[in-house]
Amino acid sequence: MSGSRVRDAMIPEPQTLDAGATAQDAGEHLVQPDVRAVFVSDDHRLVGVVTRKTLVREVVAAGRDPRETTLGEIAEEPHWTLDSDLPLDEAFRLLEERDAERVPVTEDGLLVGVISRSVLQRRLAEDEPPSDPEEI
Repeated sequence: MSGSRVRDAMIPEPQTLDAGATAQDAGEHLVQPDVRAVFVSDDHRLVGVVTRKTLVREVVAAGRDPRETTLGEIAEEPHWTLDSDLPLDEAFRLLEERDAERVPVTEDGLLVGVISRSVLQRRLAEDEPPSDPEEI
């Protein structure tokens, strides 16, 4: 894995919604089975993350109107982000330790991508040389 960095394995330019978008907008994305979170940005700066759980807690349970509630009001700060220059093996170790599936990737506070543990696992497996010459 020598020399490989997070930027080499991340999904660049992940879909985001502006902080001024509504909870209704986020809900329309989150109904898709493969979408677990919506990244919220303000002028490409990562503001936070909105999940189904966020919508239930901050909008539904609170009795707020999803068409009037902005994502900037309810977005949760990400638990953590990864720098795009971080070595892949270190990124994988961090995702494993924190049991995280997907993590936003930033450069100077700007959201530039997202990295997933499954992608990192595949990359590590592809880059790992066989330990026994007979396996070739």
